[in-house]
Amino acid sequence: MVRPRNPLNIGAAARAMSNFGSRHLRVVNPFRLAFREARSAVGGSAVLKNAEEFDSVADAVADCALVVGTTAIRDRKLDPPPKMLDGNSANIIHSILKQGRVALLFGSEKIGLTNDDFSYCHWLMTIRTHSQNISMNLGQAVAVCLYELAREAESAAPAEKRELPSAEQLEHIAKGLLEALHISGYVKPGTDKMFEKKARQLILKMNLEAYDAKLFLGMLRQILWKLRQSKKASG
Repeated sequence: MVRPRNPLNIGAAARAMSNFGSRHLRVVNPFRLAFREARSAVGGSAVLKNAEEFDSVADAVADCALVVGTTAIRDRKLDPPPKMLDGNSANIIHSILKQGRVALLFGSEKIGLTNDDFSYCHWLMTIRTHSQNISMNLGQAVAVCLYELAREAESAAPAEKRELPSAEQLEHIAKGLLEALHISGYVKPGTDKMFEKKARQLILKMNLEAYDAKLFLGMLRQILWKLRQSKKASG
């Protein structure tokens, strides 16, 4: 959960997690630090007690093989368009769960996830709601998503045997690529944030396996070393 504002919603999410067998709650910059005492976590006190706090989305998802962001879409034009929460998206998540951790990102009650948050996501997911009232309560949204995942657990297709890199490994590649673009002069002043998000999304779209990610990072580090040496020599 990213920047949640109301401890009661965090408590409701913890209760839903307990209902559907999810145990690992991670919270990024909660609005109130007293969220562990949320009263609505009936049956979910253990989830709240063991919840972890992080300063950034990058840190919170570092050990995850798949990061899925949730959104109500509204008037945003998202590329690619979000997947609908259904049996197909649930099966994809279950196939990755057999190989590593999966993070479901939920944004704050006020603004949801930002474009910067989206840049850490492999893909986005939305819940089918009535067009006249598309926004759901945060705790309810968590419950609906976890219910659908639990419902599809037994029918999930066998996982494709692939070793996937962690989000932290992919972030190292994105940061290295961004540094190379800076040194080469490709990134112009004032465009750092935009290129950081674009670099991150580009790497995610490549759908690298763990071996390829390691190889790519090794190549990138060698390129960076050469660029740094050239910069020192000319500076």
